[in-house]
Amino acid sequence: MSKSEAKIEKDWQLRLLDAVLPHVLFDGWTRKAMKAAALDLKEDVSTFDLAFPDGATDMIRLFIENADDAMEAELKKRDVLTLKIRERITLAIRVRLELYEENKEAVRRAVNILALPQNASLALKLTANTVSRMWWATGDSSSDYNWYTKRLTLAGVYAATLLYWLADKSEGHHKTWEFLDRRIENVMQIETAKYKCRERLKQKPDFSHLPSAKRFWRNLTQR
Repeated sequence: MSKSEAKIEKDWQLRLLDAVLPHVLFDGWTRKAMKAAALDLKEDVSTFDLAFPDGATDMIRLFIENADDAMEAELKKRDVLTLKIRERITLAIRVRLELYEENKEAVRRAVNILALPQNASLALKLTANTVSRMWWATGDSSSDYNWYTKRLTLAGVYAATLLYWLADKSEGHHKTWEFLDRRIENVMQIETAKYKCRERLKQKPDFSHLPSAKRFWRNLTQR
């Protein structure tokens, strides 16, 4: 499939997804929601079956990937690379959640579906893709073990903040942004500690002030 054909297919799927989303609020990510959307578009429900052969998981995958696309575009628009790294990551997570604002219930229901054991691998893949795109959009170019540690750390922060946001009823979700700031602060403290540890390991350790291990072991065994 060529790029133009792939784009046409994705645009078609997104049009169907947009029709489904209002019904997810009441019917969840179900075939019932697909049928209601088909009526709205005056389409046969088989069209939705063709677009989303795996039903809910196919729709949720597209829903999340589309939000990832929108996040990258929004971060670029806001000149995220002019910010400090801490501000970049905070903004990336905040933008990502703000994009979900109009479909919060759909997100809640998607999280519940992805939490099922049979969907664990898909949930892991989608989360990994989201946090990777956050790092790429904020200028990360690491290729060593930091590539993995950064993504694992961010995945934890993002997942915790997402769950907090889903339960947050404060005005403007201000409690969520305070929670996010605290999580980022924790991560920065850990990163600072890791940096200091690496710097210390680069230095040749001085054990001259320590008692002789051989003497200690000999005394211990002779008792």
